[in-house]
Amino acid sequence: MSRQSGYARLDEDDVRVRPGRGSRPRTRRRPAHETAVQGFVTSVDRGRYGCMTDDGLVVAMKARELGKGSVVGGDRVALAGDTSGAEGTLARIVRVEPRTSALRRSADDTDPAERIIVANADQMVIVCSLADPAPNLRFVDRCLVAAYDAGLDPLLLLTKADLASPRRVRAFYRPLGLPMLTTRRPLPPSTLSRVRSALTGRISVLIGPSGVGKSTLMNTLVPAADRSVGRVNPVTGQGRHTSSSLVAIPLGDGWLIDTPGLRGFGLGHVSAERVVEAFGDLAEGTAACPPGCDHLSAGCALDEWAREHHAEARLDSLRRLLRSREGTSPD
Repeated sequence: MSRQSGYARLDEDDVRVRPGRGSRPRTRRRPAHETAVQGFVTSVDRGRYGCMTDDGLVVAMKARELGKGSVVGGDRVALAGDTSGAEGTLARIVRVEPRTSALRRSADDTDPAERIIVANADQMVIVCSLADPAPNLRFVDRCLVAAYDAGLDPLLLLTKADLASPRRVRAFYRPLGLPMLTTRRPLPPSTLSRVRSALTGRISVLIGPSGVGKSTLMNTLVPAADRSVGRVNPVTGQGRHTSSSLVAIPLGDGWLIDTPGLRGFGLGHVSAERVVEAFGDLAEGTAACPPGCDHLSAGCALDEWAREHHAEARLDSLRRLLRSREGTSPD
């Protein structure tokens, strides 16, 4: 019997047909989650995110498709799942809304990779103690560079004026036109009122080394915050890390975000051009600079322009920040 005649006796039920690949087109389209609840990330701790919604605090985890490092404190997010906030429940962060700002730092000055610390802040409060521990002006300069790069308004808050005079530090930063506040213990009501006024209606992030008084300030402004307060090591002169996680506390119609104490602030991701942009009053002088001018070397047109316009102090401040970015400024 021929093979052809054998096939003739078969019908479609006798033939197994393997479905072809691509018979059902694949798609990367994700659910839109139109009914997701909006939240504001107020805390980040070991894969759990505290999110404030219109109905209260919700604990959430991050959806896998968002990826590593995609959610930070200050983010506005969309929540799905159980958003009741009841004890033992866990919602899911399914979307991160576009950010208005992102405060970044890199591991060190040679690392171009950046890590976002806080999103959507509009003010950086640089907390610097005048004593115990001694003021670290290089750290303050580096924070200023990061604030300018992120588009945040900087505010220098000098603490522990009862232990040392703020005169030298204030004079050092006066040419920058930087707003400054000084506190002491006990804190006078008038000073507390000025601090509260500077923070009200804004999303402010507190940045500073451990032991400078960030948590003390937050507890004074918002007693319910109950942030841990530590002591300064008498041997090293450095503060101990008492705040191990980021937390945002509502303050009036704004937010106050406390960060863990930082001992370094890498600026490898910040370009020199971004630093110069923060000095808009010097822009006219930079127009005559040669291509690729770093504004630190001989031949920079800013030298002559600053002398003619009596802006030497502003130029010195710019160069101090540029050297801080390169890690060459003095402490």
